[in-house]
Amino acid sequence: MSTQPTKTLETFPNPAPGRDFAIRMRMPEFTCLCPKTGQPDFGTLYLEYVADKQCIELKSLKLYLWSFRDEGCFHEAVTNQILDDLVAATKPRFMRLTAVFNVRGGIYTHVSVEHRKKAWKGELPPSAWHVDPTGAGFTP
Repeated sequence: MSTQPTKTLETFPNPAPGRDFAIRMRMPEFTCLCPKTGQPDFGTLYLEYVADKQCIELKSLKLYLWSFRDEGCFHEAVTNQILDDLVAATKPRFMRLTAVFNVRGGIYTHVSVEHRKKAWKGELPPSAWHVDPTGAGFTP
C-alpha cells in the first residue's frame, strides 16, 4: 500500500456480521484549507458506525484524510463528502461523522452528519465521548 495521500478507501470483511457493535474512531489531525483565505483549518473527526458486511481499513482511511490537506473545503461540505465516501465504501448499517474544527475568528464549528440504512432498526450504543462545555470539542 502506498504512503501517498489518496481518495481510495479500502475495506475488510466485518468479523461479526450477525451482531451490531459500535466502531468508534477519533482522528485528531484532520487538515484542509479554507476556500476563502487559503489558510489551513485544523480539526478532529469522530467517526461512529455499525458495520454491515465491510469495515474501513485504517491505513487507507489515514491516507484518504491526508488527501484533503491541500484542498479548499468549507467545513460543512468536507464533512458531508467524507461521510458520503465512507458510506459508499462500507455500506454500513449506521454511520455518524462529527467534525470539530479548531477555533477560527472566535468561532468553533462542529458539524455532525449521519447515515442510517433504511432496514436497520438498531440503536447505536451510548458514546464514550462527551461534548466539552467550553465548545473546544469532545473528551474521551
